[in-house]
Amino acid sequence: MTSTSQPRSLEGKVAIVNGASRGIGEAIAFDLAARGAKVTITYSSDRSKKGADALVSRIKSEANGSAIDVQCDLESPEAPKQIVDATIKAFGPHIDILVNNAAIISDKLAQDITAEHFDDMLYTNVRAPLFMLQAVLPHLRRPGRIINISSVGGRQGYPGVGAYAATKAALEGFTRSWAAELGKDGTTVNAVNPGPVQSEMLDQVDPKIVEPQFQATPVQNRPGKPEEIAEIVGFLAEPRSSWVSAQCISASGGYAQY
Repeated sequence: MTSTSQPRSLEGKVAIVNGASRGIGEAIAFDLAARGAKVTITYSSDRSKKGADALVSRIKSEANGSAIDVQCDLESPEAPKQIVDATIKAFGPHIDILVNNAAIISDKLAQDITAEHFDDMLYTNVRAPLFMLQAVLPHLRRPGRIINISSVGGRQGYPGVGAYAATKAALEGFTRSWAAELGKDGTTVNAVNPGPVQSEMLDQVDPKIVEPQFQATPVQNRPGKPEEIAEIVGFLAEPRSSWVSAQCISASGGYAQY
């Protein structure tokens, strides 16, 4: 995980990271805590509870930080308020950083996508970030930081992941629009677009798709590490990133060049 020796540049800040029991979300939550932020992490299933609880313990013991975890179903319209209420109860009335990380992916060709399949991804990958923003805004301490985790898949076509790609393209659209709406008080909104990152989500993708991506990655022909994504998010969460907004940053070892 990210080193805890870095300066605590987010001391006194409060962050929410959804979908943070493992993988990229786990690394982001730990990184923000190591920078001094108090962090709420969310997870959806009972299966993820062990990982979420372990992350909270690690943040307290290894990062000398504060964290809580909240179980919720982000497909539910009530979940964002549940998360925000728990955060305010634990850390006080203000929220400084929102990281919309939670996402789901599954392989289906266009002819096999059902309404239920598409709605599941749309609700988690697109609707949930919108409702999270709406829940956070009344408590956002300006200038705030909104960071959406998108994907290089939102701009590049791969067989079998069309529904996922569509949701990530939509999230990029939200990113640019929210930046235009919220920037007057200094709040920034950005997206980080990971390429292939070694994680459980990547394990769900057909190796025939990801292996060529590794070979096409200029930096060491390898997948990224969750910590490498977390470092970029950590920078965007800091005050020194104040002049970066409305950007969708490729974090892909040069695989996707914007």
